[in-house]
Amino acid sequence: MSAPSTIRPARSGSSTARKPKPANDGAAEQSRAPETPVRVLTGFNGNRRVPNPVNEPVKSYASGSPERAALKERLRSMSKEVIDIPLIIGGREVRSGETSDAVMPHNHRHVLAKWHRASEANIEEAIRASQEAARDWANWSWEDRASDFLKAAELLTTTWRATLNAATMLGQSKTAFQAEIDAACELIDFWRFNPFYAQSLYDEQPLSDRTMWNQLDYRPLEGFVYAVTPFNFTSIAGNLPTAPALMGNTVIWKPASSDAERVLHHEAARGGRTAPGRDQLRCW
Repeated sequence: MSAPSTIRPARSGSSTARKPKPANDGAAEQSRAPETPVRVLTGFNGNRRVPNPVNEPVKSYASGSPERAALKERLRSMSKEVIDIPLIIGGREVRSGETSDAVMPHNHRHVLAKWHRASEANIEEAIRASQEAARDWANWSWEDRASDFLKAAELLTTTWRATLNAATMLGQSKTAFQAEIDAACELIDFWRFNPFYAQSLYDEQPLSDRTMWNQLDYRPLEGFVYAVTPFNFTSIAGNLPTAPALMGNTVIWKPASSDAERVLHHEAARGGRTAPGRDQLRCW
C-alpha cells in the first residue's frame, strides 16, 4: 500500500506581496510570500502488479531438521491446551456460553477446544455486520485487498507454519507430511495464486476504438457469501471464505464443528490486516 505523499509547490518570486501598513504604525513591515496550502495525494499513479506466484516447496521434516523440531514442540505445547473458540462478529469476539467440545479423532477423550454455538440472534447480528462491512471492504482497491492475503501467505510460510500444521495433525489425525501439503503448502498457494488470478480477471476488458472507451467494472455480489467448510481439509477451510472476500465480497463463514484450527485461519488473515467484519466466524 502506498503511503500518502505530501507535496509543497515551490514558491514563485512574482507572488511576493506586502501587507498593508496598520493605520497607527508607520514602520514598514518586511515583505513575505503568502503561505501555500499543502496538497496531499492519497491515490496511486501506476499499474501495480502482484508478484508472480510459485508453488510453496514442501518441507521434508527429516530427522534433525529445524522444521521437525519446531513441529514437535508445537505438538507438545498445543496438546496440553484447551482453547476457547468464540464467534467473531464484526471483528469482535462473542461468547454465547453454549459450548461444545472439539476432540482428537484418534483420542475422543482428549479435548482440544471448546467452541461457542451461535444463537439465532448471533446469526442475525453476523448478517447485519457483514452488510455494514461491505460498504467499506468493497471500496478498497483490489490491490490493497490482495496485499492482505499475500501478507497472510507470508505469515503462514514463516511464523504460523508449525502451529497450523500441528493443529491439523491434532484435529484431523493427519501425519506431518499430510499436514504440510494440506494445511501449509496448499493454503499458501491459494493465498498467493488467488491474487494473481484476480489480477488476470480484472485485466479482461472489452475492446474500444477512437469513438468510445469501453470499461468493465467487476462489482462484488449483492448481499454476502455463506461459506460452509469441511472438517478434513484445512486449506479448503481457509480458501472458501477468503477467495470471495478477495473479490470484494463479505463472507459469513461456518466452519466444521470439529475444526479446532478455524481460529488459526482467522488470526492469520487478521495478521494480514483484513477489515473487521469481512469474515464472520460462526458455528452451531
